[in-house]
Amino acid sequence: MAQFPAPLSRAESEYMLEQVNIGFARDGFGIWALETLADETFLGLTGLNVVRFTAPFTPAVEVGWRLLPDAWCHGYATEAAAASLDFGFGPAGLDEIVSFASKTNTRSIAVMERLHMHRDDNEDFEHPLMDKGHPLTPHVLYRIKREAWQASRPK
Repeated sequence: MAQFPAPLSRAESEYMLEQVNIGFARDGFGIWALETLADETFLGLTGLNVVRFTAPFTPAVEVGWRLLPDAWCHGYATEAAAASLDFGFGPAGLDEIVSFASKTNTRSIAVMERLHMHRDDNEDFEHPLMDKGHPLTPHVLYRIKREAWQASRPK
């Protein structure tokens, strides 16, 4: 949670899990647990989520990830996000997926770029659910369309 204002409380975590379950029922996709294939060690979360706040780019579906620090710098976020995009542009039938992060979150921005997502500086935004003036409030927005994703995948 280094790039979030604070860790979630137990109650906030339970609420988030409820919302994930509601999202799967409503949208047919959501946030999945991320584990290693070798021994099922929990690494974090990844998946697709309908953006629930109002911004110039909404309505939208985002791809996101939150990994434990021990899982950083191993390619897990990129691999898991790519699988999420495959699902989003395949079975979920989405035409476009976005991703966003605090401007200071260089690791997540690097993942978005490895996924061939594109940023337009004019679409950067102040996250509406964060306090104005907080250093993590300025966010970048990246997008990718189905055709661009399919063209970027190995044949």
